[in-house]
Amino acid sequence: MPEPSLGLDPAAVDAVRAATLDAAQRIGATDASVRVEAIRSQVVALRDGALETAVDDTELGVGVRVVTDGSVGFAASADLSPASAAALVRQAAEAASLTAAARRRPAELADEPAHPGVEWTSPHRVDPTDVPLDEKVARLAGWSERLLAARGISHVTATVRAVSEVKHYADLHGTTAAQRRVRVHPTVEAVALDDEGGFETMRTLAPPVGRGWEYLDGDGWRWDDELDRIPELLLEKLRAPSVEAGRYDLVIDPTNLWLTIHESIGHATELDRALGYEAAYAGTSFATPDKLGTLRYGSPVMHVTGDRTAAHGLATIAIDDEGVEAQSFDLVKDGVLVGYQLDRATAAIAGYARSNGCAFADSPLHVPIQRMANVSLQPAPGEGPTTEELLSGVDRGIYIEGDKSWSIDMQRYNFQFTGQRFWRIQDGRLAGQLRDVAYQATTTEFWGSMEAVGGRTTYLLGGAFNCGKAQPGQVAPVSHGAPAALVRDVNILNARAESGR
Repeated sequence: MPEPSLGLDPAAVDAVRAATLDAAQRIGATDASVRVEAIRSQVVALRDGALETAVDDTELGVGVRVVTDGSVGFAASADLSPASAAALVRQAAEAASLTAAARRRPAELADEPAHPGVEWTSPHRVDPTDVPLDEKVARLAGWSERLLAARGISHVTATVRAVSEVKHYADLHGTTAAQRRVRVHPTVEAVALDDEGGFETMRTLAPPVGRGWEYLDGDGWRWDDELDRIPELLLEKLRAPSVEAGRYDLVIDPTNLWLTIHESIGHATELDRALGYEAAYAGTSFATPDKLGTLRYGSPVMHVTGDRTAAHGLATIAIDDEGVEAQSFDLVKDGVLVGYQLDRATAAIAGYARSNGCAFADSPLHVPIQRMANVSLQPAPGEGPTTEELLSGVDRGIYIEGDKSWSIDMQRYNFQFTGQRFWRIQDGRLAGQLRDVAYQATTTEFWGSMEAVGGRTTYLLGGAFNCGKAQPGQVAPVSHGAPAALVRDVNILNARAESGR
């Protein structure tokens, strides 16, 4: 098991797991699982080099799910005693009996073989939550002062978010797993003002990652290079012309494309949405099961996978919250919809033999629900084109870096995205920055217009800490890999004009 940490003692955890599963057997549960978790979450934020926010929170608890008489029940508590855990089994069984009247069919979970003795830790050298507050503040203050000293920079915000999770899982089928995950997301944003009271902002493009504090030391991102570039780029952006609305070819950097993948593919291929079970929070999906194997999602160069095993991925684990082994699987192959993200319940409903490991709860006090894997657009096979080679094929277009705002409809079909940095492409070369760019399309139109994807050297794993879903709401971390991509003839709006400013 991972080293004892975050207030969890392995002997106490074993006692809780044994009490839970013994109680579940005594009541005749057909399925039962227990999660004992500790989650430490930190936020440190500075404004203009001065500490503005410091949060350090640890959540401890145990969650129990049972299936009895064809219904599912869940109960949880912050009390980590064996007696409390046994009582949770009875409460979960009572909850299951109460939900029986509302069910359409008996609950069924797809089979999963036992995985005893799993021990897994996400790769890292320094747990970012163990780094002292004064060291975090000093690092962010140094970055802030570096930018504030540059010509034209008026304000700087610098933030680092860090999470460390320890999770112990066991079920009646024999799976036991002890897992530890860490993740960290530093961001720095600068503001520049013009002479007429207007302003522009520019944020670092570094994604959140499943790494330790070493990420801030340059393991996985070249911080010094990016911070050196921001002042000049931001002042150029402040003077840049506003885009002329129309249709353009786009070369989209993975620092922007990850979010389009998340919204138009990631959520759309969650089977609970496609079946209509998840509807109230952000809608269902146009990619319904009757279209599986026939829906032309995009062009033939489009290959999208779901993956719970990607190195440093935010959704990477060894065993999910239903005891299912982490897997990698196809969602879109050669531009055609070929798969969905599944938990054990939706897999059984849709006739799949097995879940692909997409169940997660954001707290020991919350029931596991179907959540997104690391959903990624794969690069071109072999060496593949570089970003420069993709740019060289564009006579009139725009190159987009970084994410910002977005909008998508309740079926994950009509969307609009902006970004951090926009560059005019003229005769295959970058020709200065633009402002106020937003690209608009339908999901199938956009991905169907993707003519080429870059090679492995253009690939980057982006993502977010805070993907929201369900009622009551839960958040989950998730990564999305992508190469640079060339998309032809996309509708471009002038975001400033559209806002009426």
